Amino acid sequence: MLLVFAMAAAIWGVGLLTGAPKRVRWTMIGLLYLAVLIAHLVLPDGNSLRMATGETAALWAILGGGVALVFGYRAVLLRLKAHADAQAEIPPEETPAGPFSETELNRYARHIVLREMGGLGQKKLKDAKVLVIGAGGLGSPALLYLAAAGVGTIGVVDDDVVDNSNLQRQVIHPDRMIGEPKVFSAAEAMTAQNPFVSVKPYHRRLSEDDAESLIGEYDLVLDGTDNFDTRYLVNRTCVKLGKPLISGALSQWEGQLSVFDPANNAPCYQCIFDSAPAPELAPSCAEAGVVGPLPGVIGTMMAVEAIKLITGAGSAMRGEMMIYDALWGETRKIMLKRRPDCPTCGAHDAKSA
Repeated sequence: MLLVFAMAAAIWGVGLLTGAPKRVRWTMIGLLYLAVLIAHLVLPDGNSLRMATGETAALWAILGGGVALVFGYRAVLLRLKAHADAQAEIPPEETPAGPFSETELNRYARHIVLREMGGLGQKKLKDAKVLVIGAGGLGSPALLYLAAAGVGTIGVVDDDVVDNSNLQRQVIHPDRMIGEPKVFSAAEAMTAQNPFVSVKPYHRRLSEDDAESLIGEYDLVLDGTDNFDTRYLVNRTCVKLGKPLISGALSQWEGQLSVFDPANNAPCYQCIFDSAPAPELAPSCAEAGVVGPLPGVIGTMMAVEAIKLITGAGSAMRGEMMIYDALWGETRKIMLKRRPDCPTCGAHDAKSA
């Protein structure tokens, strides 16, 4: 048997010296193996050639089988590697000519199958621009769900930074963002949730100087602020520009929500709240407290109203206010009417006339 191995080594060495290809060298060794195997099968027992090459054919058959398995396994690996290399050379799938990539279609599939939305409604969401004033309790869930829903451009205005006391309810902000501006914390969370949306953070308080130019860039506004000066400013600007305003508010265990849209014959915010209440009658969340999930309930409903306004699905809460009592699990609606003498939308109608 050692003689055969020596002959195989000699064949390989001579081939290497003469520059013969590996395929030729392996072929010669294969022929040597076949010659030995045939000799063992045809020559009688005790033949000197058989005695010199291992006496029995079984040993050579086992050796041949083992070598065949090794070469077969190697061939499979080479074929898989070649296939993987070929796939790697294929350029990435380009975004189709339509408005959505395959990934987006899969992401928004549960929207697209809704009869009231469909592909057209999802396209409207992608083309929409929504501005959210405040990245706190109400803004947190509204922003996350607007991003998840695929609203194409979302602006967020807030001049505050993340504080430890916010985290009990402002779920968009992680603990590691304490001390960072809320708008940047929110933007990071939104793009992490959905990289297909564009988020525009505005780290400042909305003012008379920039309210009109900023709100004018967007299709509708969500107001989740906690001070009346900003609420009245947002309302005045939305009325002037004809933008729908979705407004939410919280106190302890109770929340409220409405869509103010005088351009569609609904009242504006000042029709209902003619003037700001005395501070002791409307304490802040810091003073009065608020149960953690309540902003999530109202803020998420604000996002739903935004989706309905954009897509035209269902009936938005124009001329209605929903009041939710979390402590007793009760929800009720009240009807709202415009005031002809409203200093905001009444004056606007007069100017328009």
